This record gives sequence, structure tokens and C-alpha cells, in this order.
Amino acid sequence: MSVVALVGNPREGSRTRTVAVEAAEAVARRLGLPGAHDVIDLSALGPHLLAPGPAPGVEVALELVAEARVLVVASPTYKGTYTGLLKAFLDRLRPEALAGVVALPLLVMGDPKHALAVEVHLRPLLVELGATVPTPGLAVLESRLPELEELLGHWAERVAPQVAAALAVGHPATA
Repeated sequence: MSVVALVGNPREGSRTRTVAVEAAEAVARRLGLPGAHDVIDLSALGPHLLAPGPAPGVEVALELVAEARVLVVASPTYKGTYTGLLKAFLDRLRPEALAGVVALPLLVMGDPKHALAVEVHLRPLLVELGATVPTPGLAVLESRLPELEELLGHWAERVAPQVAAALAVGHPATA
């Protein structure tokens, strides 16, 4: 079963990437899926996303996302929502491309007033693409990054049973 972290930050080596990877690992551990998981960092693909034709790296990334069983979708909060980079990537998916995928939306933000953006903006986009989103999204304040391990541990403990249940409903033989 594949767990994939999709990072929509335009900066390479971002804090969003760190949070996304650790979140994916925390959930995977709770689901009994230790080991390496795929990370798609859109900062490397940005220049190719608006190209008129297919770009091999983008096509591989789209395939990995569509074939994931658990997809952690992470973005910094820009102007009260997710990044245009993430939107440009997700817009390249065909309708219902995320059917059968359990998605976990996550936003990293500097101000708590943006906390609802994960539910109001990112979650509906993932549902529109066919993903099952069984848990509330996670809003991570930059001020809480020093306690990230503890924060993600509590979050993963809370969401893992819902993710496992969604996986069992979607594909009983692979759960």
C-alpha cells in the first residue's frame, strides 16, 4: 500500500515538505506501514506544470498521486488558501482521478486566522477530484513547528482509525 506526500510549496527544502513527510510517516506508522514513502515536491516540477505538452516528471508525479492509497496533500497558506502551484498540479488530474485515494489535507500557516482554509478550500478540491477525506484537515501553525513530532503524533493517533476504516471500505482485500 502506498503512502504519498504531495508538497505544494514553491520553495525547495521547505518547512511544508518537512511537515508533509513527517505527517505521512506518522500516519503510516499508525497504519502499520513503516518504511520509505513517496514524496512529490512540486518545487522541482513548477517550471513544467504550465508547459503546453506533457512533461515526463509531471506525468510520473500525476500517476503516483492517482495510484496512492493514502495521500497527504500539504501546502503553505498563501492569501488564505493553498498555493497556485498545488492548484496547477491538481488541475492536471482527470476528473475522479483520486477515486479510491484516502486524502489528508494539511496547511502550514503563520496566522491562526487562516486555520479554516484547510476545510474551506483544500478539502473540497480533493473531494471534487474523487478522494475520500475521512478526517478534518490539519492546520499547522509555524509557531508550533518546534513541537512538530508531538503535534503530529497526536494527530496521527486520532486520524489513523478513520483512515484505516476508509481504506477497508474502499478496498477490503488490501486494508
